[in-house]
Amino acid sequence: MAKRDYYEVLGVDNGADADGLKKAYRKLAMQFHPDRNPDDAEAEKNFKEVNEAYEVLKDGQKRAAYDRFGHAAFEQGGPGGPGGHGFGGGGFASGFADIFDEMFGEFVGGAGGRGGGPGRGQGSDLRYNMAIDLEDAFNGKKAEIRVPTSVPCDPCSGTGAEGGGGVVSCGTCQGAGRVRQQSGFFTVERTCPTCQGTGEVIKDPCRSCGGQGRVQKEKTLSVNIPSGVEDGTRIRLAGEGEAGLRGGPAGDLYIFLSIANHRFFQRDGADIYCRVPIPMTTATLGGTIEVPTVEGKLARLTIPEGTPTGHQFRLKDKGMRVLRSDARGDMFVQAAVETPVNLTKRQKEILTEFEGEGNAATQSPQSHGFFDKVKDLWEDLKD
Repeated sequence: MAKRDYYEVLGVDNGADADGLKKAYRKLAMQFHPDRNPDDAEAEKNFKEVNEAYEVLKDGQKRAAYDRFGHAAFEQGGPGGPGGHGFGGGGFASGFADIFDEMFGEFVGGAGGRGGGPGRGQGSDLRYNMAIDLEDAFNGKKAEIRVPTSVPCDPCSGTGAEGGGGVVSCGTCQGAGRVRQQSGFFTVERTCPTCQGTGEVIKDPCRSCGGQGRVQKEKTLSVNIPSGVEDGTRIRLAGEGEAGLRGGPAGDLYIFLSIANHRFFQRDGADIYCRVPIPMTTATLGGTIEVPTVEGKLARLTIPEGTPTGHQFRLKDKGMRVLRSDARGDMFVQAAVETPVNLTKRQKEILTEFEGEGNAATQSPQSHGFFDKVKDLWEDLKD
C-alpha cells in the first residue's frame, strides 16, 4: 500500500513553517497516543505515521530531500535510506525522542532511559529565626538552641528495618528505582511503585519509625555567633537539618539573625549613633561628660563652650566590630541641650539679669538672625 503524503498526514500544506508543523504534530500525537487509545491498532498505526512524517519534515535537509524525491528519498538506496548518504544513522525512534521528552517530561524515555539509580531521600533544609541584642552582635556569643526536627531512628540505625537489617533489593525494578513499560512505539519509564524509587524494600519495617528511618525529636544545638554580625546575617550548620529518609544524607540548618532595637544606640553598618542630653550650663560654659559605649564602658567627651543642640561629636573606633576583621566603626554623639525646669526664684532672677546684660546678637546669633530675617520679610510684604 502506498504511503500517504507527509504533509497530508500532518494536515498542513507544503509551505508550513516549523511552528505550524510542531503545532499540528503535537495535536495529532496526543490524539493517537497509545496511552489514550489502548488496544486500538488503528490509532497505533496513525501514531507511528504521524511521528514518521514529523521526523522527516522537521529536519531541513530531510524535508528538502522529501520535497524533491518524495518517499523514494528514504527508501533502500535513496539519499537518506540504508546505504545512502547525507543524513547519517541513528534510527527512526532516536530521531524524535526529544519531541516526546518535551511533551511528556520524565515519563517518556528513549532506549537508554532517564531513570536514576537506587538512592535514599535527602533530608530537607531547616530555618531557625534567632533574635539577639546589640551587645551580643558586638561581642559575639555562644548560644544553645532547641530545634524541632527529624533525627535518625536509633533502634534501626536509620535503615528503617527492624533490628537494623532486612533491607533487600527491590524485586520489581531490580534495584534500579525505576520501571519501564512498553507503550506503543515508545518505552515509558516511571518511578518504581514498590520501592518509591529507592531501589530497596524492607521486609520487616521498624516499629519505632514505621520504616522511615527517622523520627521526630527536638534537638539541642550549640551555635557560635561571631562578633560583628548584622541584622539578617545567616549562619549555616551543615548536616543539622532534617535527617534523610532511610539513612539518606541530612539537610542543613540555616540560622537567620535579627538584632533587637537598643534603648540608647542606633546602628548603621559598623557605626553607632546616640543622642545625649547636655545641661544648658555645660553646653554654654563648656566642660566634660561621660557617655556610654556599646562595649559597656564609659567614654569621656569634651564639650566646647557654646555647643548648640544638634551638634555631632565623633568618637573614633568606638562603634561596632566589623565581621571577620579587627576593624571597628565610629560612634557619633549628637548633643541635645536641655532647657532647665523647676527653677527657684533666685535662678529666675539670675536669668533675667543675664538677659538684660550683654549683646543678644553675639550671645544668641541664631535666634537673633532668624528674627531679623522675619522682620525684613514683614517689611517687604508691607511695601
